[in-house]
Amino acid sequence: MKNIADSQIAVIGLGYVGLPLAVEFGKHYPTIGFDINKARINELNQGQDHTLEVSADELKLADKLQYSCELDTLRQANVFIVTVPTPIDKHRQPDLTPLIKASETLGKVLKAGDVVIYESTVYPGATEEDCIPVIERISGLTYNVDFFAGYSPERINPGDKEHRVTTIKKVTSGSTPEIADFVDALYGSIITAGTYKASSIRVAEAAKVIENTQRDLNIALINELAVIFNKLGIDTEEVLLAAGTKWNFLPFRPGLVGGHCIGVDPYYLTHKAQAIGYNPEVILAGRRINDSMGRYVVSELVKVMIKRKIQVSGAKVLMMGLTFKENCPDIRNTKVVDMLAELNEYGVHADVFDPWVDADEAQHEYGITPISSVETGVYDAVILAVGHQQFRQMGPEGLRALCKPNGIIYDLKYLIDINSSDIRL
Repeated sequence: MKNIADSQIAVIGLGYVGLPLAVEFGKHYPTIGFDINKARINELNQGQDHTLEVSADELKLADKLQYSCELDTLRQANVFIVTVPTPIDKHRQPDLTPLIKASETLGKVLKAGDVVIYESTVYPGATEEDCIPVIERISGLTYNVDFFAGYSPERINPGDKEHRVTTIKKVTSGSTPEIADFVDALYGSIITAGTYKASSIRVAEAAKVIENTQRDLNIALINELAVIFNKLGIDTEEVLLAAGTKWNFLPFRPGLVGGHCIGVDPYYLTHKAQAIGYNPEVILAGRRINDSMGRYVVSELVKVMIKRKIQVSGAKVLMMGLTFKENCPDIRNTKVVDMLAELNEYGVHADVFDPWVDADEAQHEYGITPISSVETGVYDAVILAVGHQQFRQMGPEGLRALCKPNGIIYDLKYLIDINSSDIRL
C-alpha cells in the first residue's frame, strides 16, 4: 500500500468545497491549492475568503498550504483532488465542462504512480467513463497501471459552521483495492468523524447523487402538500407541526430549492437513467414541482394583491434575500431569480435586499443590483425569501414596518407568526 506520509497534495478548484479541504490537508501535508481564477488566488494569499467558509485565523493554521494558478506548480504533487463545480446547462443536462477541463489539466502534469481523486458530484460511471480517458489521452499514461483514481464525494453544506469538512463522515473509494485503502487512510487522517469505504468508485458516485435526490423529493412532497392545503384553506405549518408529533415524521418544510446540489444533482442521475433506457418518473416529477415553486409564490401573491385592490402593474415589492440559503453569500442556482422574473412579467417593480451578497457578483451573474438599505412604509408587498439572521432580528414589527398600511408580507421562511394581513407557504 502507498504510504500516506509521502503524500504531496494538490486540490484543484478552491470554491466552497475545495478551499476547506485544502486548508485541512494543509495542516498536515504539503498542499497546493490550485485555481484558474487569479483573483481568487490573490485573495487567499492575502488571507481572505469571500465565501466565508474559512476564517482568516483558520487560513493561517494551514502552514503547509500554498496557493497557485500556475500549471507548473502542480508538478510537485503526487495526489490530485478535483473539486470543481458540476452544473447543468440551460436544457437541464449535466455540464461536465469544468470536470473535463480539470482532467485535461491533470493530464499535462500527471506522473507514473500518481493518484487522482474526484470529489465533484457526478452520475455513476462518470469518473471512469468520462474523466479518466481524458487523462490517459493527454498524459500517455495507462489507468491502473501508471496512475490510479479514487472518488470521495464532497458533503459540504455552505454556511454551516457546525457540520464542517472534518466533522462529516466521508465516503471513500479507489480504482484498486490497494488504492481504495490508500484513499481511505488519507482522508481518515484528517476526518475526525471517520470514513466509509465503498466497494467501488461507481457505488460512491451513486451514493452521493442519491443523497441530494432524496432530499429534493422530500421537499417536493411538502411543496405539493402546501399547494393542496392552500387550496383547502388550511395552514401548512399547523399541519406539519401536528404531524411532527409522530416520532418518525420527517421535519421538512416547503420552500424554494436552489443551490449547487439539491436543485442540480437529481438531473445527473436522471440523465444517466435515460441514457440506459429508463425514464425516471418520480425523480423528474419532484424536480418539476420544485422548479415551479417560484412561479407559484408570485401567482399567489398577485391573487392576494388583486383581492385587496392593490394595483399589480407598477406595484413596489421588496424581495428579502437573494442567496440560495440563509446566512451564506452563495447565489449559485438561486431560485429567487425565478420569482423576480415572474414579478417582472406582471409589471411589478422589485427591489432586492440581501446583506450577505456581493453586489458586483449579483450583477455579473444575474444582472441584479441589490439595494444597500431598505425604507419603511414604501412597499406594497414584502417577500421573505431567505431566512438570514439579520431578517430574523428585525422581528415581526420591523418587517411589517417595511410595508404600506395595506401591504402584504409573504413569509416563505416562517420568520413571523402570520396574521390576517400576511400569507405564507
